[in-house]
Amino acid sequence: MLSVFVLSLASTAVAPATPEERAIAFLSREVPLWPRENGCFSCHNNGDAARALYVAQARGRSVPEDALETTTAWLSKPASWDENRGDPRFSDKVLARIQFASALVDSLGSRRPAPRAALREAALRLSADQNEGGSWQLDDSNSIGSPATYGSILATVAALRVLKTAGTDFESYAARAKRFLKETEVKTVLDAGAVVLGLDGEGDEESARQRDRALGVIAKGEAPSGGWGPYVSSAPEVFDTSIVLLALSSLRSEDTRDSSTRGRAFLLGKQLPDGSFPETTRPPGQQSYAQYISTTGWATLALLATVELTDAR
Repeated sequence: MLSVFVLSLASTAVAPATPEERAIAFLSREVPLWPRENGCFSCHNNGDAARALYVAQARGRSVPEDALETTTAWLSKPASWDENRGDPRFSDKVLARIQFASALVDSLGSRRPAPRAALREAALRLSADQNEGGSWQLDDSNSIGSPATYGSILATVAALRVLKTAGTDFESYAARAKRFLKETEVKTVLDAGAVVLGLDGEGDEESARQRDRALGVIAKGEAPSGGWGPYVSSAPEVFDTSIVLLALSSLRSEDTRDSSTRGRAFLLGKQLPDGSFPETTRPPGQQSYAQYISTTGWATLALLATVELTDAR
């Protein structure tokens, strides 16, 4: 009887890992792997994926210290970002600065944050990249965004978040970015999700009208079984679903709970056994390590933001 009792205790002591824990464990291995094996830092590992780990840590999740140590040291020196080695054919310096700065913002909530002075330096560099219209134009601005290429609207939303966190010295740049988001035409589900995220907390009527337009696109784009693709008529994909889930969670509204629950269920159904997610690529069906890691980073952020929702498998 005693042996049976001990076995029973052992079986209940180790509960199956949650979807979030599996994703965190995967990223904790991958984030430090790139600089160790390649001698440089990447926007996907040390930008998008590191963001997810910083957020997880800030929310009380267990993240190994060595998973973020080298990334935090890198993010602490924005002056070095442009000197990073990489293939120029696949490197957009403006986007890289946005991705690293975004991770830097989220590091501030972690156990061992980057110095606050680094955020100001990063914000100065981002503000210099803003165009007269208030947005950040990328090398691929004429194409729809992806996990590792963002697109102009999502890039603007990410840059705006950095500037707002950096403080009052950047209010004029932030104001121009908000103006761009209020006036931009929302053509895709991905853009709609980004606009809702970017205008989070803005209480003026113009922002409210733009949010309503974006939410209308999101409602039209939801797949019957849950999830979203880049366009209203597209099949759901992991990246687009993640952006929309982050946007809807920022609203904290019961009106969107059912859609969010279905979207989370879609993500859970796509999670791979090792905790990662299949890459979203444009066009779909391609193979890309950068998109794979960034997709997993975005999906992990979405899972963390919707963890209170019922898991529907």
